[in-house]
Amino acid sequence: MCGWPLLLLWALLSGAAAGGSGRALPHHTVLDPQGEYWLSWGPRGGRLAFRLEVRTAGYVGFGFSPTGAMAAADIVVGGVAQGRPYLQDYFTNANRELKKDAQQDYHLEYAMENSTHTIIEFTRELHTCDINDKSITESTVRVIWAYHHEDVGEAGPKYHDSNRGTKSLRLLNHETSKVLPTVVPYFDLVNQDVPIPNKGTTYWCQMFKIPVFQEKHHVIKVEPVIQRGHESLVHHILLYQCSSSFNDSILDYGHECYHPNMPDAFLTCETVIFAWAIGGEGFSYPPHVGLSLGTPLDPRYVLLEVHYDNPTYKEGLIDNSGLRLFHTTDIRKYDAGVIEAGLWVSLFHTIPPGMPEFRSEGHCTLECLEEALEAEKPSGIHVFAVLLHAHLAGRGIRLRHFRKGEEMRLLAYDDDFDFNFQEFQYLKEEQTILPGDNLITECRYNTKDRARMTWGGLSTRNEMCLSYLLYYPRINLTRCASIPDIMEQLQFIGVKEIYRPVTTWPFIIKSPKQYKNLSFMDAMNKFKWAKKEGLSFNKLVLSLPVNVRCSKTDNAEWSIQGMTALPPHVERPYKTEPLVCGASSSSSLHRNRALELPVGFVVLGSMLHSTGLWS
Repeated sequence: MCGWPLLLLWALLSGAAAGGSGRALPHHTVLDPQGEYWLSWGPRGGRLAFRLEVRTAGYVGFGFSPTGAMAAADIVVGGVAQGRPYLQDYFTNANRELKKDAQQDYHLEYAMENSTHTIIEFTRELHTCDINDKSITESTVRVIWAYHHEDVGEAGPKYHDSNRGTKSLRLLNHETSKVLPTVVPYFDLVNQDVPIPNKGTTYWCQMFKIPVFQEKHHVIKVEPVIQRGHESLVHHILLYQCSSSFNDSILDYGHECYHPNMPDAFLTCETVIFAWAIGGEGFSYPPHVGLSLGTPLDPRYVLLEVHYDNPTYKEGLIDNSGLRLFHTTDIRKYDAGVIEAGLWVSLFHTIPPGMPEFRSEGHCTLECLEEALEAEKPSGIHVFAVLLHAHLAGRGIRLRHFRKGEEMRLLAYDDDFDFNFQEFQYLKEEQTILPGDNLITECRYNTKDRARMTWGGLSTRNEMCLSYLLYYPRINLTRCASIPDIMEQLQFIGVKEIYRPVTTWPFIIKSPKQYKNLSFMDAMNKFKWAKKEGLSFNKLVLSLPVNVRCSKTDNAEWSIQGMTALPPHVERPYKTEPLVCGASSSSSLHRNRALELPVGFVVLGSMLHSTGLWS
């Protein structure tokens, strides 16, 4: 097993000893629940380096999979047998059959084994142009892992039994340093003994008072505080700034969010100042930016909204999760702000059943950004991180940026979106948004396994299409979102008239006969959807006028609101530039193709506003 002289000779001749212990890799995570399989990774010499530290004296397997399963996976297997290190490139076909790759693209840098652990370090290109390899991009990557107590024999690796698993990661997230400069004070915003109902989705709201500071502070890092064992229960956490005109009696209790009996004070909390989602880690602000606390413009009261996902309806759950905020009086140059962009969360966001691919778009229009930025910051704002958010049907999200008819570099993207892994993406380079720019949050869904419509909404079985932009300097703009016109969606299925005035929600169809006295939701579900109809409906929805929200911090709206007409829909291929074999960094994702911007007019007093049909 050990054969130490041979192993030491390997390390010295290859220079791998320095590569293993002398050059630390910046990213680390444990892959298994028992803490026996650790992964480290980071860039090295134009390639991506990986280090596997596993509690075994046999082989170690690692790879990339489109779904997290063994089928169509890109796999590398390594270990130390009789003092000799080995590393072999494999792949699996659609039937999960393991085959050795004719093109060996993983390069061994270091190997070590002792009585308890095996350590393997290797590198590979991001894009090998081997049809059996998976390209590594800035999207979510589903890594798979396995190990065995025996090394690989002549017949190949033995079956690993239960020593296997999968984890979603973002291997190319261009993050800032997570290391705090010194011992930094913090305070917690954590729920206390919240009873989780035995239902699929619960949004729990609790208001907190920010500690009173005698001078300005900057929050420089935020970490989730998740109760042990509740890692899959707590799906996401939003932190909102609230009105300051309260007394502390509102702090006495929490309440289920969006409930008819929810305290009125909670309704004043509309400005998102931080967002965390399942799978994410702590977030550190860049060295020149912080979240401001302690000034008259800063939050005194905040609302913690925790989304609990309990699909098995477990009973008796009590949760104590929340956020930890690290802060300092060493004030940074800029105050951070957050803009929520994308699709307004509403039942008017509709996705037909049985669709292998369906796209939705949320518009942050040039009219909104023109008015808000001209008034607040004509020189523009600088985006440094983005959180992309959807639910279970989500497969890909892109935040697109346009200026004067030209598409700029993508602000953020995830073409392999994983509902269970959502975190802020640090931008490789800060991007400036100027007055008159516009943003499109573009989401791709798959509803092949659904027999009924999917609606925009709060449940994880409903859908969202949102981008949270972290930027500086802070301006008076918190939401820039849109929703397609519902009446033209209903006309697609043959609806001719609804009952007016609208007195029920969802509103009721008057004609034609087959939909008479049905809610618009029931009518959409009654329609016979097939792939052909779904594709036609998708084309229609992407060209419809949109109702726009352009919201200020105090819940007021900029004057740009109401219905905005978009130009004829331009087909936007869901792809990036061709990948370059052996590329040492991600594609620039910069497309110079001109696109007509939605410069249409605004119609105030539209049907939707006049009837108050928003969900």
